[in-house]
Amino acid sequence: MVLPHNLCSHIQNAFRTRHQRIAVHHNTQNLAILSILLRNGFLSNVTRGTIKAPSPDDFLLAGDAEKRIWAELKYREDQPVLTGIELVSKPNKPVFMDSNDIRRLCTGRHVQNVKPLRMGEIAIVKTQSREHQWVEAREALELRLPRGEVICRAW
Repeated sequence: MVLPHNLCSHIQNAFRTRHQRIAVHHNTQNLAILSILLRNGFLSNVTRGTIKAPSPDDFLLAGDAEKRIWAELKYREDQPVLTGIELVSKPNKPVFMDSNDIRRLCTGRHVQNVKPLRMGEIAIVKTQSREHQWVEAREALELRLPRGEVICRAW
């Protein structure tokens, strides 16, 4: 499995250096995490492309090694909308939570040595469900998903 730490550090470093867009390897995990960040207003756009440019037409013709996901970063008054992103689950210590733990995390209580979510902060959860494999923590509660691994948090 590809670890999300590369994506998290790449996004955070790009925001800190005021890049307009980034390109990351094309895989299901990266696409899911970027889509969640897009839905929650941290990114302006996510599209598929190649190493050279974001072009869905070229993406279809490219080989696996050349496929990329392009994300346009969002700024407000010259300040990055996303100020931080960090891993919760680490390779040597995954953090699994059931729906009660996720509810406590979202309502401002510590769970398994994980700090509670603050205002404007999201947590990305990987679930066992085939239909909803990658969701935001509050979505997992709405969908009544029983259990998941809390991958990262963004604010």
